Amino acid sequence: MKRSGSADLPLHNGHVPKWLAERMGKLGLAITEAILTEYGKAEMIRRMSDPFWFQSLGAVMGMDWHSSGITTSVMGALKRAINPHSKEMGIYICGGKGKSSRETPNELIAVSNRTGLNGNYLVRCSKLSAKVDNTAIQDGFQLYLHSFIVSDDGHWAVVQQGMSDRSSTARRYHWHSSNLTSFVNEPHTFIYGKNQGKILNMVSRDASNARNTMLEISAEHPDKMLSEARKLIMPAHHDVCSKDVDLKRLGTVLWLAHEKKPSDFEDLLLLEGLGPRTLQSLALVSEVIYGAPTRFNDPARFSFAHGGKDGHPFPVPLKVYDETIGTLQKAVHQAKIGYTDKQQAIKKLTEIAQRAEKDFRPSANFEQVIQNERDNSWRYGGRTVFGNAKAPVDIQLKLF
Repeated sequence: MKRSGSADLPLHNGHVPKWLAERMGKLGLAITEAILTEYGKAEMIRRMSDPFWFQSLGAVMGMDWHSSGITTSVMGALKRAINPHSKEMGIYICGGKGKSSRETPNELIAVSNRTGLNGNYLVRCSKLSAKVDNTAIQDGFQLYLHSFIVSDDGHWAVVQQGMSDRSSTARRYHWHSSNLTSFVNEPHTFIYGKNQGKILNMVSRDASNARNTMLEISAEHPDKMLSEARKLIMPAHHDVCSKDVDLKRLGTVLWLAHEKKPSDFEDLLLLEGLGPRTLQSLALVSEVIYGAPTRFNDPARFSFAHGGKDGHPFPVPLKVYDETIGTLQKAVHQAKIGYTDKQQAIKKLTEIAQRAEKDFRPSANFEQVIQNERDNSWRYGGRTVFGNAKAPVDIQLKLF
């Protein structure tokens, strides 16, 4: 078990409309099934413990790329979508926000009864991970969300989030059931963030004497912990700026989708029926499924798949979103019955884009790319929480 990372996110008010929540569930389920088919349950659990990958997943699902709302919305969508299929997939999601978080122990016991796992042990891990981030480390963030993801072979991850009224930010913590033998000795190896002054950190190495005194009273005996942690700090600005994106990586996706002809690479002939805009989204979804861990350090890039519900960087293109879901669902279904051609074609999107990066020189104007998306959003059924996207004035005049 190891505490694998944390993320600081600006607090962001708002809700997830039904039209987006339903699509998030469908896309999240399809992505999960693709990862399980390709890599297995342990890899899916590992990815859930990675704050950069998790943020990229939320962005590709149409959530605001940098806000605290990604955590509750993504975990809620995944729980609703995955749990009805848990028996066949071998993945269970327990807990959630507020009252749902307090149901985690009962849900874990129910899972253990179905799988034969040690329910008491899982409940202990759940409670200890929450205690460390909420009590042992008093950094001004109070937990209000706790999600426990577990596979039927015993691997697990925790995704939990706390809120700080003082800094108007939320902090997300990720845990992973790999290579950790203790919860109480230096679980935070690479934590980066703004200095918030002195804090109480009872899991610091310097607090060992205080811990030992407490342990003598409680008769607990901690072991040495092997830990790694990464910290993702999101900016306060809501819009997507060029500094938030690896322009070379984004540029190769745009090149692949809009300039390179499908006939130029036979591996993608199975995707020839897709339009360039859907190919762009599918290429980014493909990377969420098949990309290496090092490629998720700019989560904002993945918002160029399906935009954001508040219109940043552009409205959610519902027609494209639905076509992406349909293509991925079909590929996963065919792979289950032994026909992997379409799934391999989707995987090729990531491979081709990565090969092209070596000598690629971005030429497109970043702001113009966003403006083009906004100008054409109405063509793709663009929508935000504020309403449907409208055609630019000059096009409206031609239409009428």
